Amino acid sequence: MLFFMNLLGVLIVIGIVYLVSPNKKNVKWKSIGILVAVEAFITWFMLGTKIGTWTIDRIASFFTFLISCADQGISFVFPSVMANERIDFFFSALLPIIFIITFFDILSYFGILTWIIDKVGWVISKISGLPKLESFFSIQMMFLGNTEALAVIRQQLVVLKENRLLTFGIMSMSSISGSIIGAYLTMVPAQYVFAAIPLNCLNALLLASMLNPVNVSKEDDIVYMPPKEERKDFFSTISNSMLVGIKMVIVILAMVIGYVALTACLNGILGFIVHGLTIQKIFSYVFSPFAFLLGLSGHDAMYVASLMGIKIATNEFVAMMDLKTHLASLPRHTIAVATTFLTSFANFSTVGMIYGTFNSILGEEKSSIIGKNVWKLLLSGIGVSLLSAMLVGLFVW
Repeated sequence: MLFFMNLLGVLIVIGIVYLVSPNKKNVKWKSIGILVAVEAFITWFMLGTKIGTWTIDRIASFFTFLISCADQGISFVFPSVMANERIDFFFSALLPIIFIITFFDILSYFGILTWIIDKVGWVISKISGLPKLESFFSIQMMFLGNTEALAVIRQQLVVLKENRLLTFGIMSMSSISGSIIGAYLTMVPAQYVFAAIPLNCLNALLLASMLNPVNVSKEDDIVYMPPKEERKDFFSTISNSMLVGIKMVIVILAMVIGYVALTACLNGILGFIVHGLTIQKIFSYVFSPFAFLLGLSGHDAMYVASLMGIKIATNEFVAMMDLKTHLASLPRHTIAVATTFLTSFANFSTVGMIYGTFNSILGEEKSSIIGKNVWKLLLSGIGVSLLSAMLVGLFVW
């Protein structure tokens, strides 16, 4: 019975997103069906075979290597901070952006990244029937994180029309960053973290294609290559990349501080009206029906619903720390769906991070497309987390 509730949940989430889509007639159901089938296979491959786990672990190791290189630079400037057992979010997650942007800009300078975007995007787009750049971006988000992934393709973004820019904003709600995978693994089981990563990226592509379906002509479905006369010399290019990176760090930092502070302020106001009431508690009741659709019942359903509320209102770290203290007493299925749901950046502060990134890359006028469609970003982020958790739940009992 619980298995069929879990399966029904997949259909209900897709159905809800379709109902609120402002452009239902352009939704490509064939692409959606293919993506769901591919995700089911990936979930089985990841959780049911040793080679699947090994493959993702090797990919993750490469991005962890990039973060370790970034840490070397940060340690040179802040040696006492990086020597601490617990490192602040600013140093562990934000400052590595400077190096990651520079590294991938070097790949772009020599045409390597452009070639990868074109070829990998072509493969995914052939499978899904969706545009190449969006298809590649879904894969790129697996370990880069939303801000880093957007920065890496910023030359592509500046030439896109507004309707396609919104797609990248919607998809960006469902990524994680390679720099925090290690932190996740200290709190929750690794296999479900690694299973969530590719599922989130493909589900982001799936739901974005429903919430903001666009028809891209063959002429527009290309990877932009800057003219040779626009290219600077190598050292000017990497120096500019570093300056772009630090600007982005400052913008994102301001957005995160502001949104977390606003949440605390709102909780204070709610607590004054009703003692003990918080935005997290409100969300836990809102999400309780979906917790039951994860194949959960009774106390487990309400507990996972509360974790959902904590994640959306604050962040996944707070929720994972709570889950860590209950792992020994929870069934395997409950741990699997809870961990998968929590493995993404989908919360209120992430909207601010995405807006800040768009603002720093594209300017205020183009970034307004994010401010006008916040509800689509939030719906996508929550929907992707639910879909990924439901798919994992089907294979773990």
